[in-house]
Amino acid sequence: MSKAAMVLLVLAFVCCGVVLYAPLSNMVVIGMLKLATGLLVGMFVVALAMGRRIKFDPVLR
Repeated sequence: MSKAAMVLLVLAFVCCGVVLYAPLSNMVVIGMLKLATGLLVGMFVVALAMGRRIKFDPVLR
């Protein structure tokens, strides 16, 4: 896992934790944090896909 993917995963967990323990009185902040969590998870998946090294062997036997 790349460093960027690790940072994005940690940030997503932090946002998710804040959403779980935030008071329900401020729904605008909770909605923004849920959106941020979704974006961070999406960026994490993209970082995983970009960081993955696929080895291709063009030799046909």
